[in-house]
Amino acid sequence: MPKISQKGQMMPSSPIRKLVPYSDAAKARGVHVYHLNIGQPDIETPKGAREAVRTADIPVIAYTHSAGNISYRKKLVEYYHSVGIDITPDEILITTGGSEGLLFAFNSCMDPGDEIIIPEPFYANYNGFAVTCGVVVKPIVSTIENGFALPSIEEFEKIITPKTKAIMICNPNNPTGYLYYKEEILKLGEIAKKHDLFLFADEVYREFCYDGVEHFSVMQLTDIAQNVVLLDSVSKRYSACGVRTGALITHNKDVYNTAMKFAQARLSPPTYGQILGEAAVSTPKEYFDAVITDYVARRNTIVNGVNSIPGCFVPMPKGAFYCVARLPIDDSDRFCRWLLEDFNYNGETVMMAPATGFYSTPGKGKNEVRISYCLNVNDLAKAVKCLEEALKVYPGRTN
Repeated sequence: MPKISQKGQMMPSSPIRKLVPYSDAAKARGVHVYHLNIGQPDIETPKGAREAVRTADIPVIAYTHSAGNISYRKKLVEYYHSVGIDITPDEILITTGGSEGLLFAFNSCMDPGDEIIIPEPFYANYNGFAVTCGVVVKPIVSTIENGFALPSIEEFEKIITPKTKAIMICNPNNPTGYLYYKEEILKLGEIAKKHDLFLFADEVYREFCYDGVEHFSVMQLTDIAQNVVLLDSVSKRYSACGVRTGALITHNKDVYNTAMKFAQARLSPPTYGQILGEAAVSTPKEYFDAVITDYVARRNTIVNGVNSIPGCFVPMPKGAFYCVARLPIDDSDRFCRWLLEDFNYNGETVMMAPATGFYSTPGKGKNEVRISYCLNVNDLAKAVKCLEEALKVYPGRTN
């Protein structure tokens, strides 16, 4: 029998989705599962964006420009200007989700064997993208004790080698919900400038910032404009994960032109996704005001609820809609599977993502889980109760 490729064998399973068969089995047994494992908002996609797709009269659904529709790119320029980012339409490349944008960025800027530094825990699929492109992730650990703040410049300097080509952050962060402050972004700019590195930033959660803290984009680092690549998406911003429409943005023409070759190889981004994305730019501010208010209530329900459980700790996130919680458990993979296979409280249980999949360093995240607070407040309160009761009887409890 032919063998699977080495790259295929190295490709990691998603920590977010790998427990789905156990969730399906629990549901088949009649157990209600509260999904805290995935960042799928239950917020309604803006009506204007949905209407644009519904009323689109397209007799032939043809290929679009490989960079995306010019009308959409011009509309995005208006959006970015509104958040303090100065770009032009020919610096925006529309992609099939933010994921494709990351693949284009990795392939355009790094060769197999090159290294990229990423503070961990980080979005699990970064590992998969790195394997796909033959890039080596060099993790730099942030800690739950200080809320997963950016490690010091000295820690970055320790792991920079001649093979280091880039640094990457997600801001606000998935999975921790940490919002990097302007001062931290400026520090990253200093490192990138000193060592002439690319600085990639996944800013898909830009709109979700809480407690009066403002987002500062890497695109505002004007002195290293040629080093910066921004990755973005409509998925979370407009609660439209299924349209698979994102963007790669850079002032660096060499990076843009190289990414365009990869874009041409895949032909074009989704037609209807671009229609929705273009219309979504006109979403009124009131929509986001309501969403932010809702997410703050959800965040507080989870954070206050989990912290009230003996032995548990979760720092207060300032952005996105995730948090990482430390639990009194022996193994987060075993615990999350046990919740679905062997536990229920009044016919209900909770599904979370083991934090091990969000680290690249072996052994990290064993007593941590990522929680997504995308459910309504009532369901989140019930999920916290399930977690509390589960920890009372889990056979691998550590204290």
